[in-house]
Amino acid sequence: MKVRIKSWKMASYWRWDIDDDDDVCGICQNVYDSCCPNCLRPGDECPLLWGACNHVFHLHCITKWLETCPNNEHCPLDRKPWETAN
Repeated sequence: MKVRIKSWKMASYWRWDIDDDDDVCGICQNVYDSCCPNCLRPGDECPLLWGACNHVFHLHCITKWLETCPNNEHCPLDRKPWETAN
């Protein structure tokens, strides 16, 4: 018996490589697989940024957070000085 495929539709999905699917950005409270309030689409246009303290935020969220408190640059979750992880 031979099978002939007449049409084929492909679909794909993406997700961030994080440990817990229920984690949300500590600033905007959106899940990491979605985008921050400043973006229209998730993905490369709205990347995640890890801190040295192991907290993760949307890049735009943490950037805006650090701009609003320039003399006191700290992680919004643990108040340690903000350093971007390598």
